[in-house]
Amino acid sequence: MKTKYTFLFLLMILSISLFYNSNVQAQTRFGIQYNQLVPANEFPKFKKVKDSFIGRAFLRWDFSKLLMGEIGAGYGIYAGLDYHDDYYQTTIVPVDFRLELAFSKSEGTRPYIFAGVGGLYYKNQAEPRAFIEDFSKEVKKDGITGMAPLGLGLDIKLGPSVAFDLNAGVALTLTDDLNYYKWGSAKDAYYFIAAGFLFGGGPTDKDKDGLLNSDEEKLGTDPNNPDTDGDGLLDGQEVNSYRTNPKNPDTDADGLKDGAEVNQYKTDPLNKDTDGDGLLDGQEVNSTKTNPLDKDTDADGLTDGQEVNTTKTDPLNPDTDKDGLKDGEEVNTHKTDPLNEDTDNDGLKDGEEVTQYNTNPLQKDTDKGTVDDGKEVGRGTNPNDPNDDVVKVGVPIVLEGINFATGKADITPESEATLQKALKTLTTYPDIIVEISGHTDNVGSNSSNKKLSQRRADSVKKWLVDKGVDASRITAKGYGEDRPIAPNDTKENKFKNRRIEFVRIK
Repeated sequence: MKTKYTFLFLLMILSISLFYNSNVQAQTRFGIQYNQLVPANEFPKFKKVKDSFIGRAFLRWDFSKLLMGEIGAGYGIYAGLDYHDDYYQTTIVPVDFRLELAFSKSEGTRPYIFAGVGGLYYKNQAEPRAFIEDFSKEVKKDGITGMAPLGLGLDIKLGPSVAFDLNAGVALTLTDDLNYYKWGSAKDAYYFIAAGFLFGGGPTDKDKDGLLNSDEEKLGTDPNNPDTDGDGLLDGQEVNSYRTNPKNPDTDADGLKDGAEVNQYKTDPLNKDTDGDGLLDGQEVNSTKTNPLDKDTDADGLTDGQEVNTTKTDPLNPDTDKDGLKDGEEVNTHKTDPLNEDTDNDGLKDGEEVTQYNTNPLQKDTDKGTVDDGKEVGRGTNPNDPNDDVVKVGVPIVLEGINFATGKADITPESEATLQKALKTLTTYPDIIVEISGHTDNVGSNSSNKKLSQRRADSVKKWLVDKGVDASRITAKGYGEDRPIAPNDTKENKFKNRRIEFVRIK
């Protein structure tokens, strides 16, 4: 007996293994059913229905919309009357595996046919009189045999997780001992009509993407693929959370997959320009390398889109032309060219003009004299003062600081600073010719004062020539006391009259 039950147990394990080792993700339901049996054997047909039944439990799963598998086990009675109206009864325990093929994909009502294989344990409990009369026949009282159920059925859905199942068919066996009687070569069998209920198998999400299979069918997504469009987001995430299109990897057509926008760049997969800078998110990530979440990546006062599309500046460099002004300052405030470091071509960078010299970066000669701003800065004159653009002809300039002791023509060390200014003027204006004039107070005779003033003018000329100025550009002349600039009535005024003047004569 132990061996017989072991066989049935192993058969059940095998059937379950076929289910769980299937490569198809199945929708599984549990069912119970009552089977009314009509024995098929040697005894008259009209006497075969008494007390025959099977109570059966089973698991059914869907391989697809049309193909189902089922494993089940039952317990029942195979009973009836023999030729003498004598009662026979056999306990049966069937275990089987079935394949079921539906005729419709509808989840509401599915008609199907089925065929299966299995095993049947049987044990006779009441011997018919016919066995006693024909005792010469060898009949086993109990045993295990093979069986094959065949038939058709109807699966009717009653609710999300409940269905009514009705089927009918025949179960063929490999034994002639079920009624404890043998006659001929035909094997015993039984017809059955079964009715029961299926539980479970409600709304399913086969690919675990957050969408029910029924919803995926409506949407047109693949119920076997959690990410139909391969964009890095589950179909359920796209539909329920982000409202993106699960059949389009780039819903907003910005050049980035929806998954990359959500998981990597944190951009809006429904907005092709998340930061509103005039560039598509995909352009920013793949081409310009700007930040799709920051409309002004380099913080220069221009949006990335303005820089790329309008000003043609570098959206990753706040000062494209490296002139010391941010691109936004140039465009919005100073109206200078952010691609040209010296917009007015005056020799000074736009940034130098604005921040250092306070000149106009749009005008090369800010003071409207005669010299460009850059040239003035280079030679040391003020680009905001037109009066120093040139040294005017005939206008004397007193070289203050060049003074002499009474009766002397020697240049003192204290005079060097003033002489350096005169030297710079002659160097700055290489085309001018000047007169260095010497003057005295009225102390002494006019004749001696003229000679003294000449020596003083000559001393200044010599100093300049010694510093590299062409002697032909300088005329030295002494005027003595003839051209005072103050009355010679006080010590201070006399000091003023002892002077050197610098006059452009050509």
